[in-house]
Amino acid sequence: MDVQSLFGVKDKVVLVTGGAKGIGRMISEAFVVNGARVYIASRDAAACKAACAELNALPGVRPDSAIPLPADLASLEHCKALAAELARRETKLHVLVNNSGATWGEPYEAYPDAAWTKLLTLNLQRVFTLTQLLTPLLEAAGAASKPNPSGPVLDPGRVIHIGSIDALRVPFLPTFAYSASKAGLHHLARHLAVELGPRGITSNTLACGPFPSKMMAATLKEFGEEIKGANPLGRIGMPSDVGGACIFLASRAGAFVNGATVAVDGGVALMSKI
Repeated sequence: MDVQSLFGVKDKVVLVTGGAKGIGRMISEAFVVNGARVYIASRDAAACKAACAELNALPGVRPDSAIPLPADLASLEHCKALAAELARRETKLHVLVNNSGATWGEPYEAYPDAAWTKLLTLNLQRVFTLTQLLTPLLEAAGAASKPNPSGPVLDPGRVIHIGSIDALRVPFLPTFAYSASKAGLHHLARHLAVELGPRGITSNTLACGPFPSKMMAATLKEFGEEIKGANPLGRIGMPSDVGGACIFLASRAGAFVNGATVAVDGGVALMSKI
């Protein structure tokens, strides 16, 4: 099979939550430049619209490839409204990228209860909420790939969760709710793989290491050189790293991958601190 057939995502419908900034923006661009139609959901409506305008202006990109769908993903009502609006516009959703998230760092003695409420809601609970609401559209995408009504799903609907290497290791920084919520997300992804696989939908996780983003800006400013030096590859992530991993999972090449956790970190999660 040729590379384009294996890794092509042209004309697929994709939703990227938190797709206007950081890792989400990198993922959105990867899909847009490869011919997908990408809906970008973000709490920051202005940033959402600006990101779509920038992506639609890229060379070779159709002017309607990126579409803003502003929503506060921490809100149940916003999730319901987002799902309803997407169902109004599309009959199928080929790829859902659950990327929206937040972090909170504070010393152990002062770590607030509010951090747990905010992060467990956005990073974990609403991932389940939105996936649940969009399951019919994801099912429809998978069903469309059957060679006949009783045949197997050849190109499943895809759910890609953006996790963290801090769910695989104990982080150096005091981000207790973040690491716990991401560890929960990793296991939720495996549970969803078992639940949704028979419905023609896969569920996989990318455990991302450090990437240039607003969330990581302060940490990289203070510890950037140390973080690079601690990585076996001597650098932090680039847009092509996370974008390429998503393209793989969303393409025919990744159609039989289900319930996997893929570390996109250059191998840093493997390094012992002892």
